[in-house]
Amino acid sequence: MFLVVLDSVGIGAAPDAEAYGDVGSATLPHCAAAAGGLHVPTMQAMGVGNIPGILPGGLSITGVPPAMAPIASWGALQERSQGKDTTTGHWEMAGLLIEEGFHVFPPEHPSFPEELIAAFTAQTGRDILGNKAASGTVIIEELGAEHMETGKWIVYTSADSVLQIAAHEAVIPLDELYAGCRVARELCDPLMVGRVIARPFVGADPENFRRTENRRDFSLVPPESTILDHLQTHGVKTVTVGKLDDVFAGRGIDRSEHVENNQAAQRIVLTIAEESESQFVFVNLIDFDMLYGHRRDALGYATALEHTDLFLADLLPKLGEDDCLMITADHGNDPTFAGTDHTREFVPLLVYRPGQPGVPLGIRNGFYDVAQTVTDLFGVPRMKRGESVIG
Repeated sequence: MFLVVLDSVGIGAAPDAEAYGDVGSATLPHCAAAAGGLHVPTMQAMGVGNIPGILPGGLSITGVPPAMAPIASWGALQERSQGKDTTTGHWEMAGLLIEEGFHVFPPEHPSFPEELIAAFTAQTGRDILGNKAASGTVIIEELGAEHMETGKWIVYTSADSVLQIAAHEAVIPLDELYAGCRVARELCDPLMVGRVIARPFVGADPENFRRTENRRDFSLVPPESTILDHLQTHGVKTVTVGKLDDVFAGRGIDRSEHVENNQAAQRIVLTIAEESESQFVFVNLIDFDMLYGHRRDALGYATALEHTDLFLADLLPKLGEDDCLMITADHGNDPTFAGTDHTREFVPLLVYRPGQPGVPLGIRNGFYDVAQTVTDLFGVPRMKRGESVIG
């Protein structure tokens, strides 16, 4: 089974979007409209264009009409956990419920507790710059030159539960950056911070600074067993592709293919699809969120969706009658919406099983229906939350 997460591809504001300031967000429909229409014939055939019709106030996807007879089962997931970040979304689809939500730092300087920063600088031997909420690309433009002169860490946060550390690869080597992040991870654990993220960059001056693909996420360890742990316990091989080894703190994973872009992840998935071994393959396609959502690039987002549709067209013929492909997302990140942060949205759900007709799945009450469906497909005991979407 392949579980493919289109990172941040929401499909319309969730019922509780007002609590997050996200009323009016709709990532996929708004990107399609901004592009003058999407050309995604594989996802269209699977039924993605049918999903808005079941959502309250759902917006049609320009260029992607409903399919008369979808080849996949189709529906939407509504998140139950508190939050709208990567960790919360992936953990819930893996069977968890985050009821209290992770700790979010205040946006204004100083964002981080004085005692945390004092301990971090003492243990790493470097002072910090930043200490506020900011866009990652903007803050390296603002502070990158000073960082190069002083060797101080650039430390910042966002609307998510994160502490991010940026450093020029020629000033602070990657090994030292990752070690610094491990220090911060330990200091953030008592605060229930979802992630510490290493954000390395290169370039000679602010005009050509660019972040590299040597990003690493240092996540809080999941508080209970996830679908990955559960499958391992019952003898099912687990594989992650993308950044999911980081999201799950390396737990419950037999084989990790860590890559930081869609193209590399998709190549790996197509190779795995040629393997005959029974395995659960959990995939994150990060570019939608990292390159286009946060940078408010709706046209780039739309193009990435079209490229992914070509990948799906290559993947579907490789699947046998006992295989399953499930496609969903972890949150929204509407590039046409205000700000540069994630948006609280419904996410699409497509379930493709070769030779089986698609059926409507409705709006599912909790991302953890994904995990329960996985238990059903592999014939292992149920997890404690969720309902399988297959009969």
